[in-house]
Amino acid sequence: MSSPSTSPQVTRPDEVVIILDFGAQYSQLIARRIRECKVYCELLPYDTPAEKIAAFKPKGLVFSGGPASVYDDGAPECDPAVFEMGIPILGICYGMQYMAHALGGDVHPGDKREYGRTELHVVDGSDLFKDLNPQLICWMSHGDCVTAPPPGFVVTARTENSPVAAMANLERNWFGVQFHPEVVHTPWGIEILRNFLYRFCGCAGMWTMANFVRQAIDDIRAQVGSARVVCGLSGGVDSAVAGALVHRAIGDQLTCIFVDHGMLRKDEAQQVERAFHDALRAHFIHVQAEERFLARLAGVTEPEAKRKIIGNEFIEVFSEEAKAIGNVDFLVQGTLYPDIVESGVTSSGKKTAVIKSHHNVGGLPEKMNLKLLEPLRNLFKDEVRRLGEELELPDSIVWRMPFPGPGLAIRIIGEVNKERLEILREADHVIVDEIKRAGLYRKLWQAFAVLPVIRSVGVMGDHRTYAYPIVLRAVTSEDAMTADWARLPWEVLEKISNRLINEVKGVNRLVYDVTSKPPGTIEWE
Repeated sequence: MSSPSTSPQVTRPDEVVIILDFGAQYSQLIARRIRECKVYCELLPYDTPAEKIAAFKPKGLVFSGGPASVYDDGAPECDPAVFEMGIPILGICYGMQYMAHALGGDVHPGDKREYGRTELHVVDGSDLFKDLNPQLICWMSHGDCVTAPPPGFVVTARTENSPVAAMANLERNWFGVQFHPEVVHTPWGIEILRNFLYRFCGCAGMWTMANFVRQAIDDIRAQVGSARVVCGLSGGVDSAVAGALVHRAIGDQLTCIFVDHGMLRKDEAQQVERAFHDALRAHFIHVQAEERFLARLAGVTEPEAKRKIIGNEFIEVFSEEAKAIGNVDFLVQGTLYPDIVESGVTSSGKKTAVIKSHHNVGGLPEKMNLKLLEPLRNLFKDEVRRLGEELELPDSIVWRMPFPGPGLAIRIIGEVNKERLEILREADHVIVDEIKRAGLYRKLWQAFAVLPVIRSVGVMGDHRTYAYPIVLRAVTSEDAMTADWARLPWEVLEKISNRLINEVKGVNRLVYDVTSKPPGTIEWE
């Protein structure tokens, strides 16, 4: 059997801004901020040929930051023809230094490096700084600095250590800023981006979920035609929204297959079934496969072994169900834009640096001869949630916290069995319930229970207990690339502890994980 193939899926509006990625840790954040301005954008490798960029018909370009110096051997450079495209350009940090160097300005190592919070003095407020205070705070992160702008540019802002903290060529609508307008530490940075997009690129801000839905439906119908499609529902946000969008487009041509491996959160299977079978009236197959999965996991304690067993068994079950349907041509996956970027594949088809591989980039391996339908591949997580609301999915699905594909199996640190799954499921329910009661649910990226397969001594009702501890993990994050442990109020921790010990049989202790990412990961396995 051949592996799944992917047909072109554009779902791209008329207004597009391209970000050339020079390796910055903030590149995806630039894209998210631009989309917050209701302008669609995509990330491409810094050396993408100008002709490929031109095919997008972009309204403007952004050069991202990056760790290199313009004087390094092999320093990243864009196609020189980019400067002949006649469209606005904004260079950020390294992007500004590269522009200055390439266009005839001077770049030198700074006498003092600038990192963190920095005072910015605007000397010309007629361009990106229009309507902003001349005395501002920005976030810097650089060693080299521009000491003289290229011909045709004027200095528009300075700092104590950067004589050219911003520059502009208003004749060509080219700009450079040494600071990072995309980070929250530059509180007015969104205004810089909005001025660039609206005043100089001529964008109208048409990137909305309502517009996306209309265009995505047309694209899906054009790609699928009269073919039959299957969607593997996991209980998570991404697959649910992808399935709902495809159902909106093709109706009864879609069959949703929900493989219940028995390692879901409390009431999760019922919530998914209510949303798709009862509310959407979609063709829905609920496969009860807990016993099958548990038999395969018996005696297994190594985390990666658990993941592989669950992943392979899921494919087997899903393949059997899809085969039973017959004559299926497409598989829906909830692949998101960060998955594509981090896995080293862009919409241009060019490989980039691989940060981490994602199981859903490329489809289910070799087992299935299906073409992929990935309607969310150009969206970020926050956009997927807005799309879910646009499609009128229930909040219980749209705002569900991220949940790993192997489910509770990798939150049991040790062998998985029915008893431990039930203990963990109830403990997780108590934690989430108290987080919601405290009004913290949407303020946290994740909050969940971990069950280490160890026991500790306790005393309950004058009797000795020998039971499991529960580890509470709660973190804040924007994108899960980094995360900080959440400073939960003491009274919330106390309520969780009391309820766990009183309500969940087999638990006699609560501990709280106060490790950030890095050095830890969000999940324990």
